[in-house]
Parts: sequence; C-alpha cells; structure tokens
Amino acid sequence: MPRGNQSHMTEFILLGLTTDAKQQGWLFASFLAMYLVNVVGNSVIIAAIWRDACLHTPMYFFLCNLSLVDICFSTVIVPQMLVNMLSEQKTVLFALCLTQMYFFVAFGITDSFFLAAMAFDRYIAICYPLHYTTTMSPRRCLLLVIASWVVSHLHSLLHTVFMGHLSFCGPNIIHHFFCDVQPLLTLSCSDTSANELLAFTEGSFVIMSPFIFIIISYAYITRAVLRVPSGGGRYKVFSTCGSHLTVVALFYGTIISVYIRPSSTYSVTKDRVVTVIYTVVTPMLNPFIYSLRNKDMKQALSKLTMGTE
Repeated sequence: MPRGNQSHMTEFILLGLTTDAKQQGWLFASFLAMYLVNVVGNSVIIAAIWRDACLHTPMYFFLCNLSLVDICFSTVIVPQMLVNMLSEQKTVLFALCLTQMYFFVAFGITDSFFLAAMAFDRYIAICYPLHYTTTMSPRRCLLLVIASWVVSHLHSLLHTVFMGHLSFCGPNIIHHFFCDVQPLLTLSCSDTSANELLAFTEGSFVIMSPFIFIIISYAYITRAVLRVPSGGGRYKVFSTCGSHLTVVALFYGTIISVYIRPSSTYSVTKDRVVTVIYTVVTPMLNPFIYSLRNKDMKQALSKLTMGTE
C-alpha cells in the first residue's frame, strides 16, 4: 500500500503483562519493590566506589558505570509500566513510544559493552599483570566508556530512524509492557524487511560481538589460571571473575533468546516473561551479586554505612 493512502497512528495502547485486573495489584507491588531495590542498590554501589579510594581502579570504574546504566535501563521502562497498571488509559503517544525504544536499545547495548570492558580488564589483569597499569590507564578506560556510550546511542538512533519511517495504520495495540522493537514491527503496515534485516545483522553484531569477546577473554583467563600450581591460587583468581560471569550469564542468556532469532519465531507471552528478567530482575540482582561475592565491595559498603573513610 502507498504510504499516502494510510492513516498514521498517533498513539499506541500498551497492554502490559496481563489484562487480568485481579493480578494488577500484586504485580504493581512486586515491580515497584524490584525497581526501588534496583535504584537504591545500584546507587549504593556507585556511592561506595566513589567514596572509597581503594576502589578507584579500572574494574570498579566500569562497575560504577554499569550500575548507572542499570538504573537508567530500568527507569526507561518500569515507571511507565507502573503508571499503566494503575490507569485505565494505557495509551502512549507515538513520539514517546519511539523515545522509550531509543533509550531502551541505547542503554541495553551500553550495558553489553561495559560487560565486555570488564572482561577485558580481567583478561589484562590475569594474563598480563606486568602490563596492567599501562594498558588499563585512566585515559584508556575513559575512552572505552565514552566509546561505549557513543556507539550504543548511534546504533539506537539508526533503529529509531528506520522505525520512524514506517507507517502504522492499525491496529495500535502493543502486546507488551513497553515499546520494544519487535512488537512495534508487528504492528506496521509498511514493508519491515529493512528493519528486520537491520535488527538481525547490525543488531546481532553489537550484541554478539561483546559476548564473543567476553567468551574469548575468559578462554584465555581459564588457560592462564589452570597453569597456576596452587589450588588456592586458582580459586582466588576465579573468585574475582565469578560475579562478572554470573551477570554475563543472566544478561546474555535472556537477551539472546529474545533478539537473536528470526521474527517468525516471535512469541508474545514467552518474550514478555524473558524481557522482565533482563530489564527488571537482572539490574536488581547486580548489586547483590557484586557485593556479596566481593571482599573489597563488602569493606567499602561497610565504610559507607558507618560513615568512615
């Protein structure tokens, strides 16, 4: 159909996780609690790292940025979702929908890049300890962080521009709790082949490249650790990577199952559940994962709560 003959939708209806009014109450309480834990927990991590001079190292610099992105990542989605749960009008303007999609994609990719940067930090620290100070200089770490932000936002801008050129002539009901890429594509009455190709190729590249880099980094780390003669020494080295590996498994295990596959296999129910894990649950768990399994973080948090330097 020619675009000129189509009426363009100005707003969408977000159905949310469920249309059952009886479930809205406990869902609202659950997601509000998880969001507050996320914001408070990650804010405490940032404050502890900022305050404790012992944590002014590349690893904790990346962790600080990761915590900030986790707060932003959930903030893009959860507040709007909570408002919709309490409102009879679940509409969202087209422009706001695209804005939400833009920041969701940008923060998600930034999260991915920071996880890769943390893997690179561990790789240099374990495999090339004598070169660590020069390789992971403050300037280089700052450039890695800036590059992660810039590339992520450029990638998201590309997706948003392509989405903005599509026509939406009805229906306007999004079977999701936020404006994600795939649910929007299913509503378009335009040819979405270019968008799907972009999502599957360029999208796969920015998601899978950091993941592959992490896998390769840990393959070299494992090889280096296995050469350590002492069992206690091997455990100590692996324990410093355990928290990061746990977060990587949670993040990529869910995000790959949603985005790195053909659109013909898209399932509304399955994807909503999986999306909740990496947009709400994982950012909430990250502060616990990094603080409970990290001796330096425990000491920094203890100093922060006691108000000591």
